[in-house]
Amino acid sequence: MSNPAANYVEETRFGFWFLQSHVWQHHVLRVAINDLLGLFDGPLPSAPVLLDAGCGQGKSFSLLAEAFKPAQLIGLDADPHSLYCSRNEATRLGLDVQLIASDCAAIDLADASVDLLFCHQTFHHLVEQERALAEFYRVLKPGGYLLFAESTRYYIDTWVIRWLFRHPMHVQKSADGYLAMLREQGLQFGEQNISYPYLWWSRSKDFGLLERWGIYKPKPAGQRNETLVNVVARKPLEPAC
Repeated sequence: MSNPAANYVEETRFGFWFLQSHVWQHHVLRVAINDLLGLFDGPLPSAPVLLDAGCGQGKSFSLLAEAFKPAQLIGLDADPHSLYCSRNEATRLGLDVQLIASDCAAIDLADASVDLLFCHQTFHHLVEQERALAEFYRVLKPGGYLLFAESTRYYIDTWVIRWLFRHPMHVQKSADGYLAMLREQGLQFGEQNISYPYLWWSRSKDFGLLERWGIYKPKPAGQRNETLVNVVARKPLEPAC
């Protein structure tokens, strides 16, 4: 197995604290999951096997369980302390969660074993993004879905994020860059499966205050540098015999 330290940039102390906060769970995770639910153009998989790739401290577990009713919930993270916190969170919630200490570029799961793969604000921490995406594709079942929610370089490469958090800056991508990478891997999605949230916390220049005060009206999607991109992308079904 590859060395996680070579593929994953760890959070700062502030980042670790923030990922257990109410703001993270309520204003970031909850909003992203609700948005992703609206990007499906068909019924949700019934009783799916759901992998949370980069589960952190497990604050997504209750939200994912409520939204997708998984028959099996798997949490994966490269950080041992985060997994310890995830285990405590699952116990507190009374949820049966399988936890895996693994890097996203070398996932310890069988081929075609996952119906849904939730990757939320994880990809911008990964150095070997193409390898991680290939692993996502490998473990997804034909017809399975990648739920991809990510900040773009227009958010990550700002003074406040550079100051408070730590990321591999040389791999950060625009929204179009991430979408191109997903397509190149072979994942399928249309415009109806994509959203570009422009949430207050992603506007590091003013955190949306100027808009709230009526001073500034943001440009519509497609005319601005997107700070976030959410995608529900599907692995193609195997061709019929």
